Amino acid sequence: MTYQEKLTAIRSQMRGEGVSAYIIPSSDPHISEYLPDRYKCIYFTSGFTGSAGTLVITDDFAGLWTDARYFVQAGEQLAGSGFELVKLKVQHAPEYIQWLAERLAPGAKVAFDARLISVGLAQLLEQQLVPQGIELVSDRDYLEPIWLNRPYLPDAPAYLLGEEITGEAFENKLGRLRAALATSKADYHLISSLDDMAWLFNMRGSDVKCNPVVLSFALISQDAAILFIDTLKFSEADQDKLRNAGVELQAYDLVERALASLPAGSSILIDPKRNCFALYKELPTSVSVLQDTNPTTSFKAIKNAVEVENTRITMVKDGVALTRFFKWLEESVGKETITEMSVADKVLEFRAAQEGFVGESFDTIAGYKAHGALPHYKATPESDAALKADGLFLLDSGGQYQTGTTDITRVVSLGNLTEEEKTDYTLVLKGMIEGASARFPKGTRGYQIDAITRKPLWDHARNYGHGTGHGVGFFLNVHEGPHVFNATPTPIDIELGMITSVEPGIYRPEQYGIRIENLVLTVPDETNAFGEFYTFEQLTIALIDTSPVKKQLLEAHQVKWLNDYNQLVADRVGPHLNEEERAWLQAKAKAI
Repeated sequence: MTYQEKLTAIRSQMRGEGVSAYIIPSSDPHISEYLPDRYKCIYFTSGFTGSAGTLVITDDFAGLWTDARYFVQAGEQLAGSGFELVKLKVQHAPEYIQWLAERLAPGAKVAFDARLISVGLAQLLEQQLVPQGIELVSDRDYLEPIWLNRPYLPDAPAYLLGEEITGEAFENKLGRLRAALATSKADYHLISSLDDMAWLFNMRGSDVKCNPVVLSFALISQDAAILFIDTLKFSEADQDKLRNAGVELQAYDLVERALASLPAGSSILIDPKRNCFALYKELPTSVSVLQDTNPTTSFKAIKNAVEVENTRITMVKDGVALTRFFKWLEESVGKETITEMSVADKVLEFRAAQEGFVGESFDTIAGYKAHGALPHYKATPESDAALKADGLFLLDSGGQYQTGTTDITRVVSLGNLTEEEKTDYTLVLKGMIEGASARFPKGTRGYQIDAITRKPLWDHARNYGHGTGHGVGFFLNVHEGPHVFNATPTPIDIELGMITSVEPGIYRPEQYGIRIENLVLTVPDETNAFGEFYTFEQLTIALIDTSPVKKQLLEAHQVKWLNDYNQLVADRVGPHLNEEERAWLQAKAKAI
């Protein structure tokens, strides 16, 4: 079926049930960012491949609401699909709800699949639409009847990690979680989010591309822990280890029955952002519901000493792979055929040679010239551009290793840069340096780091449409909460042990894009009469290209930071290279 035929088929079902609007989010029953193939509903329906967006279908309009990262990409991918791009004003905001409220008459029906809508989002829909006389129908899947050969749920193996990797036994993590439940006076706790599940049980797998997670749910109380999972995923030894620690294994699809049978008068803690509305609806009305962030989300964000040290080791491995890649690129561009897709394969080849490498942490973004202006670009056979010895090349890539997760963006000059390109590159570098080297008092929040990072760009009337940074997991999801560096007033302090990206950018559509990204660890800096101050340790260990830098735009401390950082890269990575590679890196790391 074409996308327009699918749209017609969905509308036919809507008309048959008197539904005025149908909502399709980018989600799954775990409210994940990255999805198993079975739940790539937006891609199936419209052809849009981005990781964030919502489709809304009415009888006379079909739109994709998405943010600035995807404006150009969505415009291209939606062409001829019957869907139009609706540009979000605020990243991740459900602005389509107000749009529906303004356009639908009292008595209209809005339908969605409750398995794909978070509790919080369902409550927003209720708050904003029901008072307008609009009815919500929450159990409709209009895709299943038209999705021929819809993928099954993955059945990849799962495994448990040892404490030499994680730094903490899962029995201890369960103890910490139960203490938090006691404090909040919750008898039970439902966990659906896959990264929380993986962290809590020291469990990893490959059910979602690039994310080492396992499809599962957990229901935790003071005296029981039930893990709902396809038990065949585990070896007998891992099953025994879990059971011996008091973890009961039940089938993945039994979670609804367990929730429906909770005892009257009990209480349950759920995270409204990380649990689907379908599970929430299973709870008996006699059970009181406490809504708050999963305690494991905060636990997971603060890395322990073993995780930090393993991450440092991992970053050097990643730096070795990237050094070899950029050396190869410099020596090969213009002499052999190199395209964006072959570059992604080459980066993967160099990473795969490193000990403990498991896979990519996200699909590589390899953007040459104009494609670099698409923040989440992924080359396709149709768009695959050939690199030449000219212009800017942007590479945003990362690896999953058994000892950590990496995410790094570098931009390199392939030759013949304009003055504007050099200026923009230098301003982005200034922003990255300021954000990544900030000193700040305890209690500082992400929006303050965001502003510090943006100021060098604002000083020259430049800006970017995405956040400055996101939390990063430990051999887990490359995007991890609860902390974030962006303009929204997220009430989460930046705490010691958190790993976060710092990645400002400048994008000139149809010309080029520049983004420079390091991962940083929050560490103590100084305590004095004014309180405790923190700063960041640079975790990412990979060369920053100095050839596009306009030194006169940098302040003295920024020049020193850049020179010191590149020398640090040479010192850390050099011992793992051969003589020729070491000489190349040392030359590139030469102070400006």
